[in-house]
Parts: sequence; C-alpha cells; structure tokens
Amino acid sequence: MRPVDIQHIGNELAVKWDDGRESFIPLERLRRACPCAGCKGEVDVLGKLHQGPAVALSPKAFQLAQLTVIGSYAIQPVWGDGHASGIFPFDYLIKVSASE
Repeated sequence: MRPVDIQHIGNELAVKWDDGRESFIPLERLRRACPCAGCKGEVDVLGKLHQGPAVALSPKAFQLAQLTVIGSYAIQPVWGDGHASGIFPFDYLIKVSASE
C-alpha cells in the first residue's frame, strides 16, 4: 500500500492509503517508533543488538517540524528537537499506525 495523501493535523499524522483506508498516528507514537540505529540500536555481524543509553525525550521531540517523502517507499520526519535520521518505509508506517 502507498499513501495518496499525508497531512500533519494537530498532534497526529493523517495518512490516506491508496486502498481508501485512513490512519491517524499520534506524533508521540511515531517518534517513539523511530527505526533509526540511534533510537532502536543496530545489530552487529554476530546478530547482537547494540543500543546506546536511553535518552529522555523533551516535549519538542514530539513536535513535527518537517516531513519529507523519500522516493515512493518512505517518509522521513524532522522533529522539533532536530532528530531527523529515522526513515519510515510505508509498510512499517502501517504497522506503527495499527499499534496501540
């Protein structure tokens, strides 16, 4: 599935999918689901997950400053605290929208 429209509305990201469904993703959930190596860690060649220390997120961390569509497969949000390294493929975005 691909989005046909993505809009930042209040504290949510609204996504209209090409099958007619709509998702409303709270920005806090989206930020906490950031898939970048700094947030989720990264796996070494032996399969061991390496994560940095937990970082407390400020209120700015949940403010969406900018949203860029990456090709035809993902979005990349820029957050109010400057964090911008998370790329959300559309299939992952669907999973984040479905989680509670």
